[in-house]
Amino acid sequence: MPGTAAVASTPVGEPPPLRIGNASGFYGDRFSAFREMLTDGPLDVLTGDYLAELTMLILARDRAKDPALGYAKGFLRQLEGCLGLAVERGVKIVVNAGGVNPAGLAEAVGALAGKLGIGLAVGHVGGDDLLGRAGEFTEPAGLLAANAYLGAFGIAECLRGGADLVVTGRVTDAALVVGPAVAHFGWGRTDFDALAGAVVAGHVLECGAQATGGNYAFFTEHDTRRPGFPLAELHADGSSVITKHPGTGGAVTTGTVTAQLLYETGGPRYLGPDVTARLDTVRLEQQGPDRVRISGVRGEAPPATLKVGLNRLGGYRNEVVFVLTGLDIEAKAAMVEEQLAPVLGADGPAEARWTLARTERADAAEEQQASALFQLTVRDREQAKVGRAVSNAAVELALASYPGFHLTAPPGPGAPYGVFSSAYLPQGQVEHWAVHPDGSRHAVGPAPVTAEGHPVEQDVDSVDFPSIEGPTRRAPLGLLAGARSGDKGGDANLGLWTRTEPAYRWLAATLTTDRLKDLLPETAGLTVTRHLLPRLLAVNFTIEGLLGEGVAAQARFDPQAKALGEWLRSRHLDIPEALL
Repeated sequence: MPGTAAVASTPVGEPPPLRIGNASGFYGDRFSAFREMLTDGPLDVLTGDYLAELTMLILARDRAKDPALGYAKGFLRQLEGCLGLAVERGVKIVVNAGGVNPAGLAEAVGALAGKLGIGLAVGHVGGDDLLGRAGEFTEPAGLLAANAYLGAFGIAECLRGGADLVVTGRVTDAALVVGPAVAHFGWGRTDFDALAGAVVAGHVLECGAQATGGNYAFFTEHDTRRPGFPLAELHADGSSVITKHPGTGGAVTTGTVTAQLLYETGGPRYLGPDVTARLDTVRLEQQGPDRVRISGVRGEAPPATLKVGLNRLGGYRNEVVFVLTGLDIEAKAAMVEEQLAPVLGADGPAEARWTLARTERADAAEEQQASALFQLTVRDREQAKVGRAVSNAAVELALASYPGFHLTAPPGPGAPYGVFSSAYLPQGQVEHWAVHPDGSRHAVGPAPVTAEGHPVEQDVDSVDFPSIEGPTRRAPLGLLAGARSGDKGGDANLGLWTRTEPAYRWLAATLTTDRLKDLLPETAGLTVTRHLLPRLLAVNFTIEGLLGEGVAAQARFDPQAKALGEWLRSRHLDIPEALL
């Protein structure tokens, strides 16, 4: 794959690294990032990750309204301003912005290039859309999208076939990086260590600025007000250096990379359609300012099945937020709850949940600081039961309820919400194809070697580390550990890491699943699994069912568990003073 990038010196006989950048971590990310990544420094490949579970639902609803849609339209606007620059510099583009209609986006990109007078070879990847077959493996009622998570070899085939730009639908996020590496280095299907190294690099890049200081626990140590986007210098053996263009904001440190490695992962084995990457083999090394080397990654055969993401319409929801100010907060909450009880009774919504957020302060100098928020959330299969029936009943209390009655906003008619779930199919039952720029279609077979079953990941909930002698101090956990958290369907992932070996040993010995449940009472009745990653000085938790039926269902205050880690860091423990 040709490129124009100037790269750091490499050993004699070793091919130069492939410089792969990322300009999008989600649909709605920084619009100017594509142009910035093309102008701020050299690249061989530029990727963009637009898809998440919620995004697939949104795009599927677009397609339901208009079959020609179903892709990330914003990508076309980004591309219009910098396509000529990418072609001029020989930078390949690989994006999953095709959503549920990659062929439609590929056609639209070709039309855009024609309008701009730019010669562009466009390829796309298909086979992930299983909506028409959904009855074979799930209940199809209400289903809007069913998409298999494909691997990297369709992308590689498009690039080998001469594509300048490749559009995909639902592939794994890391495949956007692995595919160009396969095409460039000529890796085969069983080069598991190299593939696993590229998967780890891809996982670091996939969320954009989260690898360069965005959403970073120790953000006060760096200027992260406008972090640059990350890139990987990927080597032929799968090792890489994570960095960013010179002069851009943020920072690339072992801490920022560790945070992203823990994001939305679980145990030591990170399963994918092409390879299982062993996260417990990852080694990180700070090679200089804004340069972190990733090496030592080992890979195993992938599982015999592919994950299929299912998005369906779950019903309708509505919410009303009452503001309770001053004295008698609990009595005011009880009053409005009793007043709305008739409309929420047996003939009302299937689900009604009240949440009181005690944000008020005593003797507050400002009215907002004297106020608490009392939220009613209702759900039902029928819009009528959560819409005007509830909204009107709440509004009608305006002159007949607790003193100081008001709402944060007028309630609406109720809105649809989605539900995400997963299914699994044998790899051989899912088609995977690459469409070359000339229109020819090339079938990509399933992984030739798979693991029928990986060893069960054990819940490591106790370790025998020597205790640290000396006095302790009651202090926030965040003085010692960083954290990053997120969602995987209805489960939450919560990873913590320390910056010294003694601190890690204390954390691993102290923060058991029982202690986590004590610190985060919301998790007390849920299944929590803990995994240790000593090479990363990290502890990773999976909390099953915390997010209900997924982000689109809006089941809790923080529906994607983005701030769960920061909540945990704010909790106080008795920490050895020697570590502080």
